[in-house]
Amino acid sequence: MGRTRKADETLTREVDSGIAELVPDPYVTNAWTLHLNGTPQSHVDLDDPRHLEFEYVRRLGHVVDLMREPGEPIRALHLGGGALSLPRYIAATRPRSTQQVVEVDAALIELVRGLLPLDRGWRVKIRNGDAREVLSRAPEDTFDLVVTDVFAGARTPAHLTSVEYVELAARTMRAGGVYAANIGDGGKLAFARAQAATVRRVFRHVCVLAEPAVFRGRRFGNFVIVASQAVLPIISLARLTAGDPFPGRVEHDDSLEKFIGGAPPTTDATATQSPSPPKGTWGLPDD
Repeated sequence: MGRTRKADETLTREVDSGIAELVPDPYVTNAWTLHLNGTPQSHVDLDDPRHLEFEYVRRLGHVVDLMREPGEPIRALHLGGGALSLPRYIAATRPRSTQQVVEVDAALIELVRGLLPLDRGWRVKIRNGDAREVLSRAPEDTFDLVVTDVFAGARTPAHLTSVEYVELAARTMRAGGVYAANIGDGGKLAFARAQAATVRRVFRHVCVLAEPAVFRGRRFGNFVIVASQAVLPIISLARLTAGDPFPGRVEHDDSLEKFIGGAPPTTDATATQSPSPPKGTWGLPDD
């Protein structure tokens, strides 16, 4: 299915948001990493959609695995598309799932459709648009899973970081549905702490997943925030996260309160984009 890798062949295309590169995985045949303006965005194994290479996507995969009984289909909304790693995983592990993907870069959509095509039997629809604008018009009480994974370059846009934005997502979710967001931060972690407080303002149950060094601010990295109005499977999620190739931990309840440390929720009036990663992070050039 799709394009077969050629040795040392990197495909470069101009898209709406800049330069997209499809870089072949040197260790896995027919697997590719999508870079946008030098930032790695997605890894796709066309022969095995269950293969999740990026650590933060593995953690999102754990959330998907635990949110329903194995194999049970879900309705998912993905805000941010990239090369569609998580939609492929859901389609493979939860057949008959219905998924919608929102991606602001129309040219990137066409690139992915052409060179990294989805299986024709998968129920995945991709639409071009701004995540918040589409979310504001989405039907209520519809989705079991809403995932925010939107980056402009290597930063999350400000208008996707507020309480008002998260409330829009919550409005579209069924009872017991799960909200998940991927963000990046490092150092004093002011942005990550505020984002955890923001999501907690909307949902009763919240946890945050990251590597220990990232939680301590010693390294810039990904935080995955998971939330629901229903109780989350914290014990199982912590076990799976600890077993990852780059083990992570799960902060919740009292430990989440300590992590937030009194940071106020972000509103539309106070929203800012996420901090810029240091050079060398996520494969960004050092000069």
